[in-house]
Amino acid sequence: MYHIRATLTTAGRILAQLRHDPRTLGMLFVVPIGLLLLFRWMFTDTLTTFNYFAPALLGVFPFVIMFLITSVTTLRERTSGTLERLMTMRIGKLDIVLGYMIAFGIIAIIQAVLSSIVLLYILNLDIAGPHWYLVVIALLDALLGTALGLFVSAFAKTEFQAVQFMPAFIIPQLLIGGLFVPLSKLPDVLDWIAHALPMTYAIDALNLVATTATLPDKAWRDLWVVVGCIIAAVLLGALTLRRRTK
Repeated sequence: MYHIRATLTTAGRILAQLRHDPRTLGMLFVVPIGLLLLFRWMFTDTLTTFNYFAPALLGVFPFVIMFLITSVTTLRERTSGTLERLMTMRIGKLDIVLGYMIAFGIIAIIQAVLSSIVLLYILNLDIAGPHWYLVVIALLDALLGTALGLFVSAFAKTEFQAVQFMPAFIIPQLLIGGLFVPLSKLPDVLDWIAHALPMTYAIDALNLVATTATLPDKAWRDLWVVVGCIIAAVLLGALTLRRRTK
């Protein structure tokens, strides 16, 4: 049974812990902006290249960082026995997972908005489509990283194993998701695999808003696919959540 008070209590506890962890806050807020600034610096004399790649990177950086922070934090809660103590009370797995999503979702909103402001209005990214859509997709990418981090943390026993999911679970999505090579130029097998991965649709949505003034139906399809993947990852995270690491 779902208990809203338990969910909000869990979210408040996570936010209170993050507030007293300046290194994690720096990782969440400073690193994405720093990476965007570095990327802009690299292409000072080639704005065309910057405008081509930057929209997709606005989704990639928050996605990767939220995945790492969420998976490690959730695993730490389990290994320390915090989850085991919580689950002896009247609190369900879905309550805990939604509490994590609310807490990290608030962080994701702040992160996505700050990164978008820097990219659009300080680094002067030139896109053809509406700015609000770019911000929404960046936010959804951060939430997707959070939800997937919650899900995969159930399969790790140590923080090192949680980090190992990066090359196994995240990097392949970036390599074949359309960030470097258009999907139409991939071999058929890789194209099929790419369309089964959520980041493919997120990257496609960001590329579309960068090059298309009027959002096509495909852009809305991409948005709803990402939303569906977030919901599915949250539900799977609740199903696979364990009391502790054995």
